[in-house]
Amino acid sequence: MERGYVLHTRPFKDSSVLVNMLVDGHGRVDCVARLGSGKTSIKSILQPFQPLIFQLSGRTSLRNMNSVEAGSPAIPLSGEISFSGFYLNELLVRCIAVDHGAESLFFTYHKTLMAMAAGFCESQLRYFELSLLKELGLMPTLRTDLGQDPIEADYYYRLLPDEGFVNALGPKTSHYSGEMLLALDEHRLEARHLKQAKYLMRLMLAPCLGDKPLKSRALFRYKTASPLPK
Repeated sequence: MERGYVLHTRPFKDSSVLVNMLVDGHGRVDCVARLGSGKTSIKSILQPFQPLIFQLSGRTSLRNMNSVEAGSPAIPLSGEISFSGFYLNELLVRCIAVDHGAESLFFTYHKTLMAMAAGFCESQLRYFELSLLKELGLMPTLRTDLGQDPIEADYYYRLLPDEGFVNALGPKTSHYSGEMLLALDEHRLEARHLKQAKYLMRLMLAPCLGDKPLKSRALFRYKTASPLPK
């Protein structure tokens, strides 16, 4: 049996759905699941944030999903916090190809959902984005600059695309404090770091996401202020 989470579903044919999954030990998996009907229907558990156990069959990139059961109660994300969960799901679907794997992200994703359910903080999203970028090989080191000198908390840095960080003179929108870079790397972001960290993560994710807007961000379109993704 496998265990995993639903990232996204859409109708397929007959009473089946196409499911994008994040599966422990496999990473991104796309599969077809029969919903069934009546008491045997799995529609109520084939939902985001619901831990599942199941079997996979087939040898093509589109697998078959069978014997689906709830592995444990659904992680209780509600209200605006659930929007952040959908944001994580959309990032994974958009950035992780089926043949990429991303096996290490399953536990990171699970821990992030659990942490958000216990008490949401924007930094949780930044740490997940950082893990995703590292998995994709898109994140330069946050410990040293391009000259292999240690990042210094009192200095500012700018990012050279596809290369890394170099010294910069003073704070600007496109400059990042060494303090924030080190805090991000060590998972100890504070409120004063969040704006810069968010700007950096968006910049780093842009090549992967392309020009198509994220649907999850539209959930916040009419919010005048929110600590969640906008």
